[in-house]
Amino acid sequence: MKDYFKRLWCAIWASTDIDEKAEAALKEAKARIAEMKKELVDVKKAAKNVVAQSKDVVDAAKGKKRRGKKPYYKNKTKTNNNKSIKK
Repeated sequence: MKDYFKRLWCAIWASTDIDEKAEAALKEAKARIAEMKKELVDVKKAAKNVVAQSKDVVDAAKGKKRRGKKPYYKNKTKTNNNKSIKK
């Protein structure tokens, strides 16, 4: 009788897919954590950029000139067919 219940218990556990569901859930959780880590790296980079830009805004409020490379249209000079430069 004891052997019968032992085999029955093993058969019931073999027929359930609780283990498979738990493994699938764990795999999914690990994948989501990995994606979250990647996104946090992007957020960190964006936050650093925001801090740098906010310093520029404060400097502009103080009346300082814009730092960095000037826009392309300000550096462009016009030429005509005979290669002389017009301003």
